[in-house]
Amino acid sequence: MKQYKRIKAEYSDAVLLFRMGDFYETFEEDALTAAKVLGITLTKRSNGAANDVPLAGFPHHALDTYLPKLIRAGLRVAICEQLEDPKKAKGIVKRDVVEVVTPGVVFTDKLLDHKQYNFLASVAFKDGMAGIAFVDASTGDFFTAEMTENSMRDQLETIAPSEVLLAKGDVEHFHDLFGRTPLQVPITRLDDWLYTRDVSYEILIEHFKTHALKGFGIEDLDAGVVAAGAAVHYLRETQKANLPHLRSLRHYLVDEYITLDPATRRNLEIVSSIGDTGREGTLVSILDRTGTSMGGRLFKYWITHPLKRLDAIQQRLAAVRELTTSHEVRERSAGLMSEMVDFDRLAGRICTGRATPRELTALRNSLRRIPILREALEELDAPLLRSLCQKIEPMDDVARLIDETLVDDPPLSLNDGGVIRPGYHAELDEIRDIALHGKEWMR
Repeated sequence: MKQYKRIKAEYSDAVLLFRMGDFYETFEEDALTAAKVLGITLTKRSNGAANDVPLAGFPHHALDTYLPKLIRAGLRVAICEQLEDPKKAKGIVKRDVVEVVTPGVVFTDKLLDHKQYNFLASVAFKDGMAGIAFVDASTGDFFTAEMTENSMRDQLETIAPSEVLLAKGDVEHFHDLFGRTPLQVPITRLDDWLYTRDVSYEILIEHFKTHALKGFGIEDLDAGVVAAGAAVHYLRETQKANLPHLRSLRHYLVDEYITLDPATRRNLEIVSSIGDTGREGTLVSILDRTGTSMGGRLFKYWITHPLKRLDAIQQRLAAVRELTTSHEVRERSAGLMSEMVDFDRLAGRICTGRATPRELTALRNSLRRIPILREALEELDAPLLRSLCQKIEPMDDVARLIDETLVDDPPLSLNDGGVIRPGYHAELDEIRDIALHGKEWMR
């Protein structure tokens, strides 16, 4: 239990899933929590002391079944894996936490609503202003802004994050701002030293590999920079890795949108119904006819962020008008996009090593449709559509690389082997030959 207690001490605020052979085990208070949330059997394990230790576990292959239940209960989960083969280990098997999954940091499909962003929000206070950074780790969308403290309340309600990060010293002030209607979101408390401009600025320029933040248009947003830096730090700590798909940080311009207060959003039933029946019967559910997950997320974002500038509204209406009248182009484009993968979330899984071989072949097939989609959209004249069309990159080189590298019908998992096409890598071919025919060579 010494190894467990040492690792648990580092992740005291999380449920620790401790890999032991073919099972993930939980102990002590974590076992009581897991048994209650997951509905699994609670047993006891003798540790040589006067009292037995509560124990609850499940098979490792059932992680995708049980992990979503823990996260939906608002819990943080630290996944501790065996770092060596138990049969070859000398003494106690080496173990360590390889990932921390939280409500706001999720990559697993079973935990994500395909048509909804899963934002992690970070809030910082400075000189009477509030900085909000919000990031969807699964897509790489990353924004930051600065506003009055009163405006911050409405913006957080609009963004609807799954988790909020705060400096420990700001938690009480944050709760005071919401008064009798607290934000019903899990709050994670971070050390106060992290919420300083110098520390956060350094974190951001190191992550984006720049000398300054002027190119992002946020150089003068002191509270916004602090909030964004804390968010990046938290993502690195939970994922135990850099996140290369977080390639940009956009200035969220509050003045470009109409901010709806909580009462207005509730009465209009934009994203949730008054009867608390979920998405059914809401404005979004009635209007959303998008054919892709990416389109669904963007549509919901547009609905919850009504435009304020007349020229932006007119541009969008002109695009809608042309798509409405251009039936053939619209149907052809919709058909092509319905056959494409969720590029944003697949990119996140690729960058964090979670993508499967078959997802890569699906990516290749989707990339091959992009030139056809661009050709279809080139027939349209609306300024917004022409601008979008010009931004579409075919990425033929990526599709070609996947085609040259992977076998035609790859396995579901990378661990199954047989993923790389024979002839692509000479050394790999040689190792394969030894593995398959080594015994014949020994005769």
